[in-house]
Amino acid sequence: MSAELKSRYLSIEQVCELIPGITRGQLAQWRYLGTGPSYRKLGKKIIYVESELVAFIEGTARTGTADAV
Repeated sequence: MSAELKSRYLSIEQVCELIPGITRGQLAQWRYLGTGPSYRKLGKKIIYVESELVAFIEGTARTGTADAV
């Protein structure tokens, strides 16, 4: 498998470090509501795929305050 096809997996802590202002609690709330980025659950461990996290963030881009949420 080529390097660009390999996924990088991030822990909750890594996601919180990557996105300013995001807390463990916010991620938990998003998971509960189903409104946040996609995640994987391995036993009790929750992980995020970096490319999916970036896509989620990019999908929230707005050009004005009147943009639909």
